[in-house]
Amino acid sequence: MQQSLAGQVAIVTGGGSGLGEATSHALAAAGAAVLVVDISSTQAERVAREVRQKGWPAVALVADVRNPEDVQSVVDVATAEHGRIDILVNSAGVDHTVGIERMSIEQWDEVIAVNLRGPFLFCRAVLPVMKRQGRGHIVNVASTAAKRAWGQAAAYHASKWGLVGFTRGLGVEGRPYNIKATVLVPGGMRTHFFDRFANTDIPMPDPARLQDPRAVADLIVFIVSRGDDSVIQEAIVTPLLETSWP
Repeated sequence: MQQSLAGQVAIVTGGGSGLGEATSHALAAAGAAVLVVDISSTQAERVAREVRQKGWPAVALVADVRNPEDVQSVVDVATAEHGRIDILVNSAGVDHTVGIERMSIEQWDEVIAVNLRGPFLFCRAVLPVMKRQGRGHIVNVASTAAKRAWGQAAAYHASKWGLVGFTRGLGVEGRPYNIKATVLVPGGMRTHFFDRFANTDIPMPDPARLQDPRAVADLIVFIVSRGDDSVIQEAIVTPLLETSWP
């Protein structure tokens, strides 16, 4: 059974581009008030403005998901303005396409911090709010990198495999409070994410074989609109023509 998102409040990290941007639009179109969170003020403001131009409520917030003070500030703004947080989508992500021997400690730490520490910090910050209101839904965006492996992506694999395990534990802890947790595993999308392969020896995927991020965003809306008696714990969505790239 589907439920309306009218009156609900959603936080979307990485909301200034790619899947986060598409998700911000999709959740707003479904009735939610959206907080577009991004490390880039320009990108966050652009997306929030475009959402508002369609007649839907949205605000832009600048935050580094690695920083606990930034994360708490976002949660404080949400509760101060809306009094609740119903949906959290952890979509912010980063990667360094570097082999293990050449990867710096700083590069490793950045990937783990953005992709795994960030979701932990946001989940930890919103859980007290969701517990008080007696409901909530957290969607952590992983990747098919949590299901298969390729070269020059060890840190990315580690972060996304870790995010799957973290979301499983989150679901167990949230269940008694009617807080749902879903790990989303999307395949390749037509976003800026693949720009990092431009100067590497890894072949670029054919854009025609990738999926529109709006299709993945629509799935997120479907997931968080489920009735209270069930939860989609994991969802995998890939382009129809995607193979085991690379």
